[in-house]
Amino acid sequence: MSEVVQAGAWGLFAGSALLVGAWIGYGLRVPQKIIASVMAFGAGVLLSAVSFELVGEAYGQAGLAPAAIGTVAGATAYTLGNVVLARRGAQHRKRSGHGQSQPSETQQSGSGMALALGALLDGVPESAVIGVSLLDGGAVSMVTVAAVFISNVPEGLSSSAGMRKAGRGKGYIFGVWGAIAAACTLAAVLGYAVVGGLPTAVVAAVTAVAAGAILAMLADTMIPEAFENAHLAMGLLTVSGFLVSFALSHA
Repeated sequence: MSEVVQAGAWGLFAGSALLVGAWIGYGLRVPQKIIASVMAFGAGVLLSAVSFELVGEAYGQAGLAPAAIGTVAGATAYTLGNVVLARRGAQHRKRSGHGQSQPSETQQSGSGMALALGALLDGVPESAVIGVSLLDGGAVSMVTVAAVFISNVPEGLSSSAGMRKAGRGKGYIFGVWGAIAAACTLAAVLGYAVVGGLPTAVVAAVTAVAAGAILAMLADTMIPEAFENAHLAMGLLTVSGFLVSFALSHA
């Protein structure tokens, strides 16, 4: 199997977790505390993956400057995109309906498209690094794949539960997450194919850009959802996720 196909397959696998989460969030009445707890655990998993698999890898490849510049650039790009989409109704796209919730289309016209684009903004950086990880010896980073998969389940779960409560139909919800899973596949392929021919310092910077975007996403969307409903246990759950990912990266 060619490495391009492998990149797409792993991207699809990780992205499919969004559909798994969406099915759970849409079809089952999951308690808010359970959703928030899983979100906190997923945030810890991603924090560890960003630290040891992405920023650490970028630093090892090219030193501090490309790693730092890339991380700041990724966080800045994500934040600017998030600000634009938040003003159009996607601010609470990972909220499952308690406290601050997603707006319906009647409450804010165009919010449905903003929610879809917000989900795309959240998912693409995670998947791109799966493809980039294949550049290091031709084998995908299973820790990165596992981290993205584990974190995608609560993302899809929480957001689809919020979409349902905002009155959006089954076709819209699963259409959005199906399209995002397909985009994750493409992002992984492009991460490998486009970045593969670039100098090592550029590869490191691109990896760091994805890391910065993921960190900003965690702070802007996943952690607030987790804290709102599971604040008493959030720290322990986040640390648990962090340690699981850390153990995988050192196994």
